[in-house]
Amino acid sequence: MLTLRSISKNYAGVRALQGIDFNLVAGEVHALAGENGAGKSTLVKILTGAVAPDSGTMHLNDKLVEQNTPHRARALGIAAIYQQPALFPELTVAENIALFDEAPEAWRRIDWAGRRTRARQLLAEIEADLSPDEIVASLSLARQQLVEIAKALGAGARVLILDEPTAALTEREAQNLFRIVGAMKAKGVGVIYISHRLPELFALADRITVLRDGQHVVTRAMQGLDEAELVRLMVGRALTAVYPARSAKRGDVVLESADAGCRATGVHNVSFQLRAGEILGISGLVGSKRTELAQMLFGLNPSDAGEIRVRGAGVKIRNPAQAIALGVGLVPEDRRRHGVVLPMSIAANTTLASLRGVSRRGFLQFGRERAVAEKWRERFSTKADSVLAPVETLSGGNQQKVSLARWLATNPSILILDEPTQGIDVGAKAEIHRLIADLAAGGLAILLISSDLPEILGMSDRVAVMRQGTIAVILDRVDATQQNILEIALGKDAAA
Repeated sequence: MLTLRSISKNYAGVRALQGIDFNLVAGEVHALAGENGAGKSTLVKILTGAVAPDSGTMHLNDKLVEQNTPHRARALGIAAIYQQPALFPELTVAENIALFDEAPEAWRRIDWAGRRTRARQLLAEIEADLSPDEIVASLSLARQQLVEIAKALGAGARVLILDEPTAALTEREAQNLFRIVGAMKAKGVGVIYISHRLPELFALADRITVLRDGQHVVTRAMQGLDEAELVRLMVGRALTAVYPARSAKRGDVVLESADAGCRATGVHNVSFQLRAGEILGISGLVGSKRTELAQMLFGLNPSDAGEIRVRGAGVKIRNPAQAIALGVGLVPEDRRRHGVVLPMSIAANTTLASLRGVSRRGFLQFGRERAVAEKWRERFSTKADSVLAPVETLSGGNQQKVSLARWLATNPSILILDEPTQGIDVGAKAEIHRLIADLAAGGLAILLISSDLPEILGMSDRVAVMRQGTIAVILDRVDATQQNILEIALGKDAAA
């Protein structure tokens, strides 16, 4: 139903795509895989009309698509659903669906009853238990995605692009999404599925196309392909150490929490110790308050109960400035909103939390700023032509390196990492894991929060399992298994 031939695209001399061939069959799930920067996002933008290719052709149902635009792509039945739904939050479910379902007419009264009936019909098709009158802002991310899918169905989508749709979903929500994908596939919709979670590709996809450095590597059936071979195709080499081998040399206790809590966020009675050179993993289900714990320790939502001690001294961390002064850094969960300032340069981002170190008499010294950024760029092997390049031009993995560098430039003794590899490819993930291991080996105390259980098990010296706003159990590495952690997170008691 969809064919791309010899698609190429350059941005300011940088090759994003070179001679890409791709096709999609009705009623199939075709996975699109590759590292960050491989060209997947550019290909999606061309399909949806957001950008025009420099060369190449696109055919839909054997008809040439010329001068594609977002409006034309929607009219042709091409719809994309991203990790963050593109909805109007203050409008209702029915109103959001109607924006793409109803043809615009001048001087026409709105048929509110018909609009709600149509929304109910589309929501029923995907078995979504939603009211047409609910305000979108009140919905969870997973339920907003259901609205996006209903909206795409209403607009007559025949080509559905799902770009990292499960990155912020629980396992149950993801399984519901997979069920809907299967139902749409059965109706003859062609689905292009993009995810860094490789098991999802094996569970859902019929075929897969791998891109690397803007070039087509292979298109083949998923049957007979294993994870090791897929990783090799994506990164161009065998990747044997996603989690680097390390032996922990734990030093003195540098951070201690004794029954600490924050009433405003629901964190309560949290007790743990973190030692120099240790990686303490924080695991738990969505809603267990892992991120809220990180925010409390960093002063974003200050503790109002219990005690927090840094290097043996009781402290009150009322704001991030105090946390930084105490040697605490936080790499936040939402990289694009809170981790980096996308339009600013690598240099500006790197020194943003340590401006005094690159200033003199209150004036920023740009040469010193660039020197600091260049040091971290070299240490982390950040892929960029210059430290003056805007961070928004980097891949997700390289943006995460800049976010890490910002806090390491403050010379912290305690580093809190909240979902440090979320949304980055397997090759970049291995690099980030190596960096984390090296930092711990150098004596940095690391609190690692992750929804990825293999990451928690592969990187942590001990694992603290959170449940309902508190740490239920802390497990030694030898006692920590996926089953153990999940049982504790779900409410089954275990011995610490």
